[in-house]
Amino acid sequence: MAKNTASFVCQSCGAATTKWAGKCEACGAWNTIVEEASRENLPKGVSGGKGGRKIEFVDLKGQSAPPPRRMTGIGELDRVAGGGLVPGSAILVGGDPGIGKSTLLLQVTALLAAQARCVYITGEESVDQVRLRAQRLGMDTAPVQLAAATNVRDIVASMDVAQPSDIVVIDSIQTMYADSVDSAPGTVTQVRTCAHELIRVAKKRGITLFLVGHVTKEGTLAGPRVLEHMVDTVLYFEGDRGHQFRILRAVKNRFGPTDEIGVFEMTDMGLNEVRNPSALFLAERRGNVSGSCVFAGMEGTRPVLVEIQALVAPSSLGTPRRAVVGWDMARLNMVMAVLEARAGLAFGGHDIYLNVAGGLRISEPAADLAVAAALTSAFTGDPVPADAVVFGEIGLSGEIRAVAQRDVRLKEAAKLGFQQAWVPRPARKDAKKPDAKSASEIALRDMGHVQDVVSQFSLASNEKPPNQTSSNQASQTQASSGRLKRAGGADA
Repeated sequence: MAKNTASFVCQSCGAATTKWAGKCEACGAWNTIVEEASRENLPKGVSGGKGGRKIEFVDLKGQSAPPPRRMTGIGELDRVAGGGLVPGSAILVGGDPGIGKSTLLLQVTALLAAQARCVYITGEESVDQVRLRAQRLGMDTAPVQLAAATNVRDIVASMDVAQPSDIVVIDSIQTMYADSVDSAPGTVTQVRTCAHELIRVAKKRGITLFLVGHVTKEGTLAGPRVLEHMVDTVLYFEGDRGHQFRILRAVKNRFGPTDEIGVFEMTDMGLNEVRNPSALFLAERRGNVSGSCVFAGMEGTRPVLVEIQALVAPSSLGTPRRAVVGWDMARLNMVMAVLEARAGLAFGGHDIYLNVAGGLRISEPAADLAVAAALTSAFTGDPVPADAVVFGEIGLSGEIRAVAQRDVRLKEAAKLGFQQAWVPRPARKDAKKPDAKSASEIALRDMGHVQDVVSQFSLASNEKPPNQTSSNQASQTQASSGRLKRAGGADA
């Protein structure tokens, strides 16, 4: 029989080593390796003839009924979950402290308690604290079964009964511990063991299991990465403390799409779902302001219009500042490089600030054209037309590439009263034309190159984009013009 040996496990990535080290070689984190007692290893030479049973195989072709769904009553959550909750599924909900994870799950259990047996198990708060939150939300009369426990053995014994509950919430998985594991709660071994036992019982009894997970300072879920592989759905609750908007984003879903989002508004009475996020994100927008541009984006199957703000200011530093909120810094550097090389704009001596208003984070490449328009507007001082929406992808040669779901973006813009759209030029003559309703309500302005975008703004004589000359010649002409200006100033 193999003996129990101690191992050293990284609390950040879950990598195991035979000795302690200050730095984890797998993820590069410092001071995250902790000694833990490992389980008994299986004896060598395990074969199918020693107590194993054969697995039954079936054909790949077959018919299976779609999984049943249970609607929560919160449309935004049902959208992100793929159309409702599936019995026997495990859902991991992560987010920053105080973002509203416990509030959302308490609202879900209170709404479902009228049609299903719901249990809320807390390991971070007391029963009285949860009752105070329910009273503040006006849901203290809901028939939700509440308990404060951290021992997984007791929780599993309460779940694995003849008539189990339909919905079980564990808040949070980092506070749970299994007495069969000799390590502190929250460690990699404890989180992995507790999650495995809870998910096993949930799938056995057909229970919809919610697991609340903590996140690290980088924004990823704390604990082992294998935790995200064990569950069926991973939801991230995003938001900024300075904004009342909260974004529920699905990054993994075995029963639905993985690119859907749900928008909520944090109020004194809890989280309210936002059915029209575009109108909410543009509610405080001011037209005819340089550096402001409306981007028509897609989040899953939902079109979302959001304002992108840019500020270009002269810098006295040797290395100008670059600050981005809600977008990718590497993508901003690429768009700036294309504007400099292909359109003749010079951002070298300026500080660049970019912000996505409303606290939403954009990741799709279709925002390149809107960012380029906002940067050019801030650089020249000319505003983008207030009734225009912009979307398109920019290539390194300066071309504007087409993006998916063009008609859906235009319909959403037309619904909110926009009159024109800066869109990529169709790649082929036989390209699909936009929807008749969208084309009749919005005037399309095709953009084939970044020079077409820059030409919409008035530039100074020494900052005009190159027409027939190459980008290198344009840069030399601009540098010569700058030297002439400095020489003239010195003579004066």
